[in-house]
Amino acid sequence: MALNPPLGRAIALASRRWRNRIDERLRHADLTQARWHVLLELEKARHPLSQKDLASRIGIEPPTLVRQLNDLERRGLVSRRPIAGDRRVNAVHLTEAAESVLVEIHQIAEQTRKEITQGLSDADLATAYRVIQQINERLEDK
Repeated sequence: MALNPPLGRAIALASRRWRNRIDERLRHADLTQARWHVLLELEKARHPLSQKDLASRIGIEPPTLVRQLNDLERRGLVSRRPIAGDRRVNAVHLTEAAESVLVEIHQIAEQTRKEITQGLSDADLATAYRVIQQINERLEDK
């Protein structure tokens, strides 16, 4: 069965539009997707990450991450400290100031999710989530 548009393109388009909507709503805080993604990934990790590990989790090259970290550090939202035993490697830490920013990110993301999924049944959402999870698991297999 051929889908029109192809499923991969439809998922990518929905993801891009969803992120853009959140970006628009965080613009007042000067938080682009690249910045809020870093903060969310650090929060999800629940512990400091090396710059290399953080870049890998986000799916970008380490030099690209450095620009985002420089900005977030200048704003007081993250700090970089050498890892004990290997002074060449920095661990990225969230600061206390990042806590209120993360609360706002989560609030806006939740509000956006509710708006986007309004009128969709719980069963349809559960099915969509399950299917996308299965696709992601297959893509992770090597």
